[in-house]
Amino acid sequence: MTVETSTRTRLHAIDNLRIVLTALVVAHHVAITYGNIPLWFYVEPAKDPSGLLLDVLAMFNQAFFMGFFFLISGFFTPGSHDRKGTRSFVRDRLIRLGIPLLVFLVLLRPLVNFGGLADRPGMPYWQFYLGSWDPGPMWFAEVLIVFAVAYAVWRSLRRPMEQRVAPLRFAWIAAFVLGLAAVTFLWRIPVPTGAYVPVLGLPSPQFMPQYASMFVLGCVAFRRGWFETLPARAGRLGLIAAGVSSAVLLPPSFLTTGAVAEALTALWESAFAVSMIIGLTVLFRERFGGQGPRGRFLSEHAFTVYIIHPLVLVGLGWALRWLEAVAVVKFAVMLVLALPLCWWSAYLVRSLPGAKRVL
Repeated sequence: MTVETSTRTRLHAIDNLRIVLTALVVAHHVAITYGNIPLWFYVEPAKDPSGLLLDVLAMFNQAFFMGFFFLISGFFTPGSHDRKGTRSFVRDRLIRLGIPLLVFLVLLRPLVNFGGLADRPGMPYWQFYLGSWDPGPMWFAEVLIVFAVAYAVWRSLRRPMEQRVAPLRFAWIAAFVLGLAAVTFLWRIPVPTGAYVPVLGLPSPQFMPQYASMFVLGCVAFRRGWFETLPARAGRLGLIAAGVSSAVLLPPSFLTTGAVAEALTALWESAFAVSMIIGLTVLFRERFGGQGPRGRFLSEHAFTVYIIHPLVLVGLGWALRWLEAVAVVKFAVMLVLALPLCWWSAYLVRSLPGAKRVL
């Protein structure tokens, strides 16, 4: 049985997933703003225990949501290459990813990290800016350009994978989880948790095996029709497995140290990520597969939200600085304000002349 590419150029369920994942990115950075992980342009470290809840939210998000983004990107890559050819495909990726990356570096980043200059009195801003150079959350576009070019090179060297439906078997899923966990564990020997890659600005290089493997898996999923053919019960089992893996693997990972803790953490992250991705994919395919005008609006502006949300969050952070409240309350207040403001701002950006050609 052959899957026709033309019938799968756009799956509304995946577009709806992108909306939710983009909202999770915003929530993730709001949680970091008021939690205990000072890895954002503006932070107010928690002064009460509720900040730990925000740290937990960030931990669970980090375990799967960027890997999910890379999988979705991989899913749309083969079809795009098939339609455009290698040169046009690479040029399109450089335009649609490279230009937003440059815009963030040149225009937005000076605005969002200006407050950091207060911690370095007497330092010229240009020196501070160059010394703190990194692409912020646009590291995703940076890595995705590399993956896209690598895919184009691979396609230039060999024929594309045959497009046919091949049911995804449980044994393959289990093997993938164990293999990813093993590679992640070995990868973190030279690249431990908390490592940072200067200039490139990768905030979570310890997850690179997950990001690369999910991109490849997305490409294979497109050819094999896995998004469309996963059985409905796989969704329920995936969400259950995500909960079970957390209950079974997280406590001992916190109670142990050294290699054992690292191995358990890598296994949990791999199992949790795969389980959540399967569960959410089927859930959205079965229950959120349609898309009306509001859904189209949110989907069309999701990537722009990803690009500009640091400016919105930093601005709100300074605006809400006066608010005295526990960490989770400030998190809730900012998130309620940030989500609509991000999409409204994205609408204004995409309304600029020529913006839709890139965004």
